[in-house]
Amino acid sequence: MNDLAKAESECETAEGAVEVIRFDTSIYDTPFSKLPDQKRVWLGSPSSTLEGLGRLSILTPDVVSAAATEVKTGRRVGLNWDLTKLEFSQFGRQSLCHKIVPLYGPGGTGLGACFDDVYEMNPQQSSQWDGFRHYSQPFNSSDPSSSKNRVFYGGTTKDQIMDPSNHRIGIQHWASEGIAGRGILLDYHLWASTQSPPLKYSCFSTHAIPFQTIQAMCNSADVTPRKGDILFIRTGLIPEWDAFTTEQKKAYAAQERPEHAGVEASIELLEWLWDSGISAVAGDAISWEVYPTPGAVSVHEYLLGGWGMPIGEMFDLEALSKTCAALKRYSFFVTSMPLNMTGGVSSPPNAMAIF
Repeated sequence: MNDLAKAESECETAEGAVEVIRFDTSIYDTPFSKLPDQKRVWLGSPSSTLEGLGRLSILTPDVVSAAATEVKTGRRVGLNWDLTKLEFSQFGRQSLCHKIVPLYGPGGTGLGACFDDVYEMNPQQSSQWDGFRHYSQPFNSSDPSSSKNRVFYGGTTKDQIMDPSNHRIGIQHWASEGIAGRGILLDYHLWASTQSPPLKYSCFSTHAIPFQTIQAMCNSADVTPRKGDILFIRTGLIPEWDAFTTEQKKAYAAQERPEHAGVEASIELLEWLWDSGISAVAGDAISWEVYPTPGAVSVHEYLLGGWGMPIGEMFDLEALSKTCAALKRYSFFVTSMPLNMTGGVSSPPNAMAIF
């Protein structure tokens, strides 16, 4: 299959059909500026493993093996936030419910000799990967983000996602091998505090991290992205949330239009992510990019709906920040094992960094 190999099927909607151009992984050698459609790079045939992996297909054995050379001290840092946080979430998302269930033990040892537990949760409420079923893009990629005629990665439709027998682009594809590679941390919260004068902001605002600042942080941390890297950006959300009173947390959850600080959506940022070979992005911010999106570019539409690139949100990067600063290195080996949930939309990351 060549870069511009065409799919044998079409993407159907109530408003007609569109011809789908599909690619193999050699498309990653094409610069962003030369892509036929910069907002839509769909890999593999419909329902295939390659389609389900999307941009994670960059993480070949050679790429992962090279990333493993980051392990030098054996120090490990968990990247998962407390599952009970956010205690009060937006968009009507339920809080975690954790129940301890007593069992009767063997041989007449009585009730409570053993225990199980039961979790009722929405992964989007705490640390999680956004899967490809989470966010769509306009059916015609040139249409504005306000378009109601939409498709998910690969041309997957909302009817397919709502069909319990259809598991297309579910997170089970990620769980077959897990996610592993070189991670790089850009510690914006630390960087902002070292500026003169220090940059002060709230993570619950539309404060934006422009692309020029991302470049400056790479230089400051002596980090050069390479193919397969998983990019982490720390904004300092977790200590700010933990400092909130219960009333402040409830007020945030009750807002009709919440505000989240994050990366500024721009074509320059997207071109850099593509040409650098980044395989996934993550951070401690609630939306990774600024929310509400102020302009015409939506990073979620490009990465999830267009490229099949996972977006991680509300990762706990506090200990990672301290470890990177102590070791004076901002690259590490990272592993993540998403839930093996057939047809799943999102997943806790179950992630750690190893130095």
